[in-house]
Amino acid sequence: MPVYNEEENVSELVERIWKSLSSTGFTFEVIMVDDGSTDRTAEILRDLKSRYPWLRVVIFRRNFGQSAAMTAGFDLARGSVVVTMDGDLQNDPADIPLLVKRLEEGFDVVAGWRKDRKDSLVSRLLPSKVANWIIGRATGVRLHDYGCSLKAYRREIAKNLLLYGDLHRFIPVLASLQGARIAEVVVTHHPRLRGKSKYGIGRTYRVILDLMLMIFFQKFATRPLQFFGSAGGIMFLSGLVIDLYLSLEKIFLGKDIGHRPLLLLGVLLILSGLILFCIGLLAELIIRTYYEASGKRIYAIREIIE
Repeated sequence: MPVYNEEENVSELVERIWKSLSSTGFTFEVIMVDDGSTDRTAEILRDLKSRYPWLRVVIFRRNFGQSAAMTAGFDLARGSVVVTMDGDLQNDPADIPLLVKRLEEGFDVVAGWRKDRKDSLVSRLLPSKVANWIIGRATGVRLHDYGCSLKAYRREIAKNLLLYGDLHRFIPVLASLQGARIAEVVVTHHPRLRGKSKYGIGRTYRVILDLMLMIFFQKFATRPLQFFGSAGGIMFLSGLVIDLYLSLEKIFLGKDIGHRPLLLLGVLLILSGLILFCIGLLAELIIRTYYEASGKRIYAIREIIE
């Protein structure tokens, strides 16, 4: 759980988790990542750690963002199943066994669906519904609720998620790139009673930019030349046709083409096409260097039968 300035909620949250999981028979740990809080959150977490031995507390030097906090949790997690949730008491820890049970049916990621969401209609609900619809159709990963932090993952999926920027919103898409099987479960959602929400409609533009990045990852992450080369080729050929047409007019009809805007457009298209093609070549070299130097693979194995 990433937490940021949640001094009014963390104590009750830890107590709720204990009540929800202590009777399940699970062996579990709870990792709370303080993302550079400026209130008493870190101090309260230290005190909670002394009372709950299964609690692990990670305190960042400064605020790095939710993606960084979730990455730290994934890196440190030791269980065969990893569950994420918010630290504002809007997610209900009692839903965790439901997600784990669904995971045991053969899925790799189980996402929570806040079907009866307790948030503001204008600033949260409507933008979220629009974003979920767009993301689902743009990426092919159809979920009702991308923004719900309450999710369960198999360990091997969680450990291979590379989150940076604000990509925590697109974890199902990133998991699908590994070939993960994804399911959805309706979960309880509570209204925020204490503390201040860190999200609002102002983040919409960032979501759009990240969505464009996800689409690129899905289709061209390992073959960027096909993206840049295709766009560059279209521009280059368009410019070539335009300038060839003007050249024929000059040669055979004697028309003055030196001051025609169309000539400049043709030249710009040719140059832009060449530049995009070169960018594609450089991106191919970078991708190959990345995979070869890091030892990563462009595939993910579900199991080996031998």
